[in-house]
Amino acid sequence: MKKIVFLLFLFPLLVFTQEEKPQYTFDLDYYYGSILPHSQKIYHLIKAHPEGVFIAANKKTFGHKEWESRLNYPDYGMTFHYQNNKNQTLGDLYGLFLHYNFYFLNRNLQIRIAQGIAHSTNPYHKHQNYRNLAYGLNFMPATFFMFSYQKENIWEGLGINAGVFLIHHSNAKLRTPNTSTNTVAAKFGIQYKLDHEKERKYIPKEEKDTAFFEPFRVNFALRTGVHESHVIGSGRYPFYNISAYADKKISKSSSFQLGVDLLLSRMRKKEIKTMGEAFPEKDINPEADYKRVGAFIGYELFINKLSFEPQLGYFIYNKYGEDKAIYQRLGLKYYLHKNFFTGFGLLSQSTKAEALEFTFGVRL
Repeated sequence: MKKIVFLLFLFPLLVFTQEEKPQYTFDLDYYYGSILPHSQKIYHLIKAHPEGVFIAANKKTFGHKEWESRLNYPDYGMTFHYQNNKNQTLGDLYGLFLHYNFYFLNRNLQIRIAQGIAHSTNPYHKHQNYRNLAYGLNFMPATFFMFSYQKENIWEGLGINAGVFLIHHSNAKLRTPNTSTNTVAAKFGIQYKLDHEKERKYIPKEEKDTAFFEPFRVNFALRTGVHESHVIGSGRYPFYNISAYADKKISKSSSFQLGVDLLLSRMRKKEIKTMGEAFPEKDINPEADYKRVGAFIGYELFINKLSFEPQLGYFIYNKYGEDKAIYQRLGLKYYLHKNFFTGFGLLSQSTKAEALEFTFGVRL
């Protein structure tokens, strides 16, 4: 697990680069919200409204690189997060995230996308804390999406902001239990811009190339890792998900995908056999084929060498009736070369996480 935490934390650091005369801003936000009761398994853990803080450092971009102006000069940086769940069984949460800020509406609307690692102060323990079915690990992946309306540098570098966000904490089925939590909240805060006396100019965006064209590309990806079934203590097993898909880039920033997945899981094979033999009333064939085939559509947002990749799939071959027909994948990719990429992502079925996937692939 320590190796997984290290890799998750190290991967986003690849997006940080050096440039001349950087400018930084700092945010401090307080929030108050609710944990969504997405599963009956966590109803007993939702006792009050959580509250917490975000502390963020942002590095601004001004168009020194082509992708910066193309994406309307985003910021990137690091966020520290603390959440008081107001429940001793559930414990509190601390997180460290890498993020991007994207701007709209004359740079007054900010959308932050962040991925990182969270620490639970009181995860599940079969003797000491058996009621916490939300988190099975001390450390887990976490993601948040934040929408803020802001006014920068109102007075002496100080600005204000207000908005809403959704933050997701989950073991990604690295260990069971893994019911997870989703917190939605309203937040408000202040920000400070360093070196605010010096006016920085944005380098104008290049003229739109109406003749942009790139042919269809073929991609192959191997996604692997370990996961555990919903039966607590059943053990972790490796999985191998193989993807083949075509993508068509419609601009320098966006492409659409169409492809298929072959999903192979030793855990799933054991689970089918166990459920079929232990619960005959469910009419599950213990010898049913554990393999699945899915067809999916996707989108890829290119940010320098990093890209953001959501996909939506449907199982066209699945002999285990306990699964949902539709699945989702949300991932980050880093291009080591124009033809080779690595990354990680979360495979899930609705609000139910299935696996944290580490990806190695080629784009031809």
